[in-house]
Amino acid sequence: MPEPVPQDLDAEDAKIVTLARSTRARTGAAEGAAVRDTDGRTYAASTVALPSLALSALQVAVAMAVSSGAPGLEAAAVVTNAESADEPGVGAVRDLAPKAPVLVAGVDGVVHSRVE
Repeated sequence: MPEPVPQDLDAEDAKIVTLARSTRARTGAAEGAAVRDTDGRTYAASTVALPSLALSALQVAVAMAVSSGAPGLEAAAVVTNAESADEPGVGAVRDLAPKAPVLVAGVDGVVHSRVE
């Protein structure tokens, strides 16, 4: 269940929100997302909307982490116009890290909820 998030994010969480926001803006996609793995590496992605392949930004970011050998995730962030993170994307995060928080921010970068 999403819960309100104070804006005093730590520097590492603020970084993944910024990466997600800039990826969304750069690509003009519906969403941007970023994840931080347990080694501290970050992966940023945007929505993929092709005739033969459709993935949310969060799904792509998790797939990038997995394909790079990430052993787990510490946190994830998605920047979207939607009220909440997409369920398949959150499911992908949960597959790799059952307790990692998913920060959900608006296109202005303000985090409005956190999925635990």
